[in-house]
Amino acid sequence: MSGYPKNVGHLNIAPGTIFKDRAALSKKRVHGPTQAGIWNDGSEYAVSIVVSGGYVDDKDSVSTLLYTGQGGRDPSTGRQVSDQELTRGNKGLFNSMKLKFPVRVIRGYQVEHGPSSGYRYDGLFMVKRAIVEPSIDGPLIWRFELVSH
Repeated sequence: MSGYPKNVGHLNIAPGTIFKDRAALSKKRVHGPTQAGIWNDGSEYAVSIVVSGGYVDDKDSVSTLLYTGQGGRDPSTGRQVSDQELTRGNKGLFNSMKLKFPVRVIRGYQVEHGPSSGYRYDGLFMVKRAIVEPSIDGPLIWRFELVSH
C-alpha cells in the first residue's frame, strides 16, 4: 500500500486470518495492546481496532461499523458513566479519518460477526465520519463510522 506509513495496511496478513488470542495479535503487530480496543502504535493516527463487544453502543453490519470510542466506562459494570474525550485512541481514529488512512479491523469471538473462537483480522476499513452523541447510558460518546475498504 504505497503512500501510507509502514504501520498502516495489511502488514502481509491476509484478511480472514485467525489469531488464538490478543497476545498473538500483539506478537504479529496486527494490534499491539492486549486490552485497549484502539491502537495508535505511537502515531497521531489509529492503525487498528478490535471489535469485542465492550460497548453497548457498537453497531456492526459486517461491511460497516459504528464503533464506540474509548473512555468513560465503569470497569466493574461496563456502563458509560462519563463523557468521552477526543484524546488517545479517539483522537487517533479522528486523525485517520482526516488523513484518509485505512484502519485494520479485528473482530473477537465475543461479537455476532466474529469467529467462533479467537480473533479474526477482517481487513482494512476507512473512517468515514465521527459523531459525538449521548450513549445508551447517557454520557456523551465518540462514535466512528467505518466502512470496508
